[in-house]
Amino acid sequence: MLDAPLLAGAVGAAIGAVTTIALVLARRFALAPRDLGSEAERATHRTLHGAAAAAAALRGGRGGPDTSRAAKHLRALLSVDAVAIVESAADRVAVDGPEALETSARRVAARVYETGRRQVFSEPGGAAVGAPIVVDGRVWGAVVAFASAARAPLVRATGDVADWCAAQIELVGLDASRAALAEAELKALRAQISPHFIYNALTAIASFISTDPPRARDLVIEFADFTRYSFRRQGEFTTLSEELRSIHSYLELERARFGDRFAVRLRIAPETLSTVIPFLSVQPLVENAVRHGLEPGEGSGVVSVTSIDAGTHTEVIVDDDGVGMDPAELAALLDLDAPSPHVGLRNVDARLRQLYGPGGGLVVETNVGAGTSVRLRVPKSQPQHETARP
Repeated sequence: MLDAPLLAGAVGAAIGAVTTIALVLARRFALAPRDLGSEAERATHRTLHGAAAAAAALRGGRGGPDTSRAAKHLRALLSVDAVAIVESAADRVAVDGPEALETSARRVAARVYETGRRQVFSEPGGAAVGAPIVVDGRVWGAVVAFASAARAPLVRATGDVADWCAAQIELVGLDASRAALAEAELKALRAQISPHFIYNALTAIASFISTDPPRARDLVIEFADFTRYSFRRQGEFTTLSEELRSIHSYLELERARFGDRFAVRLRIAPETLSTVIPFLSVQPLVENAVRHGLEPGEGSGVVSVTSIDAGTHTEVIVDDDGVGMDPAELAALLDLDAPSPHVGLRNVDARLRQLYGPGGGLVVETNVGAGTSVRLRVPKSQPQHETARP
């Protein structure tokens, strides 16, 4: 069963995708209004466009909702003289219309906060309708619409718009929960790497200190580079180039342990090196290939890392010719609720699905005695992400 934060993140991603689709469709049709046909179809287009634009403003970014921009689009949606969004905690008012209406908006909002219900006020030259924006059971703010008259359809529409605004603002919190979950998963992955790998790496280095000091020195440098990268504290994303440097250090340390028991093959398309990928998404796959594919075997083996320019995506494939596993065992290890020694593989799969949707997870091909092939596919065009840094 999915835990609450992950489910919330999935719901947020799904609703966000619907909003994005609405905006894309609206922009597309805006270029060819004649294709929309009737006035009703054009009105639908205008509504979709306004709703998508207002949603983007309300969901905002790190600075929170952009209520000024949202008020502009809500005014068009409601077809009124002016719209104000009043934030209770921040004591801010965003008015799309005459600035003199700010005082009236505050007065209406204060009554809405007090009652938690829609309110209708008579104003000079017209009326004001206020409705609460309720987020997580608390009144976050109010939408106030100014029109010549407060007819019943406007009162209902203002209430519906306020409820819709609340849903968009709640998605901001879900996005924050998703980011916190991703950070927690990275911490879990780092914790899984540290005890196993550090002990083995230091043991390998120690074995060369007296017999081959230059080799021991080089391995210390590789160990420092690997740990510096793996334990960076910030950044959910990195580049494929940076991840491959860390993988090189990891494999050098493992080869110091295993000697000639395994070889490494890299086939990297140069144009893929700048691709932005989730931090620690390829390295755990390589570690899984060594630990669970080659290490249990008795003979030698090969680990291959390949990157392919696949048009709009970059594909990375990690292969090994080791012991493989039963497909039923593979399905069980990817189950988040089942215990598994393959923590890294399951962690990467869960993070990819969270970021890119249900179809964005790992593709794994394996069978007993047939080795394992793990493929991940990352879109080249992504929003600007904060990449890892020391």
